[in-house]
Amino acid sequence: MPGQAPAPRLWAVVGATGTGKSALSLDLAEALAAQGRRAEIVNADAMQLYRGMDIGTAKLAPAERRGIPHHLFDALTPAEEATVAWYQPRARGAIAGIHARGADAILVGGSGLYASSVLFDFRFPPRDDALRAELEAEAARAGVDPLLERLRGIDARAAAAVDARNPRRVVRALEVALLGGEAQTELPAAPEHWYGGFPGATRLLGVHCERSELVPRLDRRVESMWAAGLLDEVRGLLPYGIAHGPTASRAIGYAQALAQLEGRMTEAEAIAETQALTRRYARRQVSWFRRYAGIEWLAAGELPGALLRARADA
Repeated sequence: MPGQAPAPRLWAVVGATGTGKSALSLDLAEALAAQGRRAEIVNADAMQLYRGMDIGTAKLAPAERRGIPHHLFDALTPAEEATVAWYQPRARGAIAGIHARGADAILVGGSGLYASSVLFDFRFPPRDDALRAELEAEAARAGVDPLLERLRGIDARAAAAVDARNPRRVVRALEVALLGGEAQTELPAAPEHWYGGFPGATRLLGVHCERSELVPRLDRRVESMWAAGLLDEVRGLLPYGIAHGPTASRAIGYAQALAQLEGRMTEAEAIAETQALTRRYARRQVSWFRRYAGIEWLAAGELPGALLRARADA
């Protein structure tokens, strides 16, 4: 109908760490505003859910958000556990609220499983808290290798896909396998969008940076985290349980800063390990998001052509 407002869209800005997703999400929101479409941003970075974990996650300060509403940042204390099952309904609820206000929603972040749980028809396997506690105790006592062997005997595909360096992921995959479920550790072959109903309802934008440029950028970023006071940030979070938080204590950079504070690593060792793990994580992120069907890959700072023209004409 003439004069009818366009239906709100869901945008996703995804990609590897350090590629400029946050900046692009702000540029996208402003470009949409130039077309007369308001937009609000929803976090899809598991570590940016945590209050006080700012330097090591490159979280935008409120003053840097250009007046654009942001959701699901600083939603948990470091002592609390972040899980995809906790996150999915809250992110979808935030998006539904944004759409109800007549605005577009921009989901931004590099946590592949978290973003996918929102974007696609993503269902969660069964849970058993008592069984998980038993498996966690076994992992603490004997390590993850025996759990991985058990998992291989039940579900070899899940054992091959799980991150063997992450005890929580191994425990969860074995828990699911023992309960007769299927661990959704990767995207289905043909995932369906959760939000749809009209052409272009969900738009997927990937931010790409050549590895030859990204690797030194990530290494410098880690060094700048320590220079900016990551160690003091972590020290200040100790009273809030970061050392024992099941998710936050294992975050890249934070785990190494904790090890430095406890005397288990020198600063040079902590920085070097963080750099290596960050590079490895970026490779996994690229592999994950490249499987998104219909994703439009952009260089850092680039916007889809129509939106660039709208911003230039504004």
